Parts: sequence; C-alpha cells; structure tokens
Amino acid sequence: MAGNNGKDPERHPSIRIAIFNHKGGVGKTTLTVNIADALAAMGKRILLVDSDPQGNLTSYLVEESVVDDLLDNADNADGQTLWSAVKPVVEATGEVRQINALERLTNIFLLPGDVRLSEFEQELSPMWNECFQRRQRGFRGTTALSRLVNQAATQNTVDFVFYDAGPNIGPLNRAILLDCDYLIVPAACDLFSLRALKTLGHTLVNWISDWRTILELAPDDIYLLPGLPRFLGYIPQRYRVWGGRPASDYLKYLPRIEKSIGSDVVGVLKQADPNLVPESATGTQLGQVKDFGRLAAAAQSEGVPIKDVHSTAMTTAERAEAKKIFGEIAERIVERAKRV
Repeated sequence: MAGNNGKDPERHPSIRIAIFNHKGGVGKTTLTVNIADALAAMGKRILLVDSDPQGNLTSYLVEESVVDDLLDNADNADGQTLWSAVKPVVEATGEVRQINALERLTNIFLLPGDVRLSEFEQELSPMWNECFQRRQRGFRGTTALSRLVNQAATQNTVDFVFYDAGPNIGPLNRAILLDCDYLIVPAACDLFSLRALKTLGHTLVNWISDWRTILELAPDDIYLLPGLPRFLGYIPQRYRVWGGRPASDYLKYLPRIEKSIGSDVVGVLKQADPNLVPESATGTQLGQVKDFGRLAAAAQSEGVPIKDVHSTAMTTAERAEAKKIFGEIAERIVERAKRV
C-alpha cells in the first residue's frame, strides 16, 4: 500500500483499472466508455482518466468546441486538463494542481487529456532514474497522476477509476500500470494483436520488478505507487459476425488469443508472482465484443455509449444486444475484482 508524506491524501479506495494493450487499433476508448456506462447503470460512480496524449477519450465525450477551449487554456492558472495538473511538477514549480473532473454522462466523470502529456512523458524517464537515486523529484513525478486521481476520486466519491492509456510501452504507461489494481487486455482478432501479446507479460514483469527495487530504496513517509497490477481478464473484440457467430476468418483467432493470454500474459505473470493472476488460470475471458461498425462510429460522433445511439438506423435488437454485451462484462468485472 502506498505511503503518505503528510501532504498527500491517502490512496483513495476506488478500484483502478487500465484497459491496456500496447498494440493500437483494438478499440480501447470505445470499450472504456461502454464498460463505464454499464457500471454506472449498476449504480457505480466512475472516473475516466484520459491519459493518452492523443486525447481520444476526451474527444469522444466532450464537444469539439469545449475540447479546443480546454487545450487553448491548459497553460493558464485555471487550466483544466491533465497537463494543467502536472505542469507544475514538470516545470519544478510546485505540486500537482487539482482540476475539476467533468461529469459527461450520469455518474461518469472525466479528467480531460491533453496532447502536451507527451512533454510529461519525456520527463518521466529521468524521473524514473531519479527514483533509483532516492531523489524526491523522481517520486513526486512518477506518482503525480496517482495523486491527482486521489483528489478527483475523493471529490466525486467514485467506485472505479479507468485509465485510457496509449498504445505503447513508454514511461507514462509504466506509471499508470503501476498505479492500477487491475489490468484488462483488449485484443483484436488479428495477427498483429497476437504478436503484441507475446511481449506484454514480460514488459509488465520488468516494470513490477524495477518498482520493487525502488520501493526498497524509497525514503520514509513518501507517497508510493502500489506496483501490483493484477490481471483481471481479456476481451476479444472487433470481430465480424455472420449468422450470429464470429465469421470464420475471425473465429480462428479466438483460440489462439486464449492460448497466448494463457502463456504470454498469465503464465509469465504467475511465474513472477502468483498474486498477479486469478487463482484459476482458465476462464479469464471477460466477454466478447463484436464489431459494431457504423454504430460505434455513430456513438463516438454523438458522445454516447453504443446502446444510446440516437440514429434511427439502430434497431431495438441491436440496442438490446449492446446493452447485454457490456452489461455482462461489467458484472464480471465487479465480481472478479472482489475475489482476484
């Protein structure tokens, strides 16, 4: 459990999850919004953190004119993006500055992203090295997002936090994953996703191992990341359906994805620390999400979950199907987060 230096709030008890795959194009952002919506329908309060410098989650949920205004004013004293919050840490002028999360959907709150998070990421590499040197700046920078999340989660009394992380294995995602309680892996049904899975487990183990070394070196009474992101499950998605079943071209990838998750993610994590994986290595799939095609595009355009698309082209059956798919995933997340 993270420590406390007297200035920071204790780590908020909300459950922190990263939907992460360092391969792009797997539909992370759409998946994040729809899972958050399903959890909100169960009475949960959700904080979404747009920690990808591309800012796709913010663009999904916030009107374009408002996004432009947020970015244009991010450098100001009253800026309200993630960059506004971490800028004092990057420039060594102060601590993380609290920003207000935006309630974009009922019980769903957003910390807006910013392209200038890439500048923060550049600083995170030397900050990581400074942690090994027991320097305060390194710890303050590495834990900056975590401390910001503590503030926002407390302010909005949230139950779950979801980080929308970029598709890479850079220093920003390292800090994010080490702050998370759980990891969910989305996987597209294609060869590129399979190849990405082969390195995911080893990357996580290296990050966790390095952080454990840092924990041993850390000064007393300083806020620290937990450094124990446990594997919650995986979600194959964006496959086409024919006759109510995944099309044959995609169907062949499902057992290969399951096998790779078992050997390259679960197996590698379990060997490093059995506490990083579920007690049962089988049945780690949280659900399957088909390619919703035009409906996913419409949902992004309207800033709503797929089941709430206003288009008259969406049938009652499609609406019910989307609600069922993401609702069942949300239920499994709640259940597994209790026992993993």
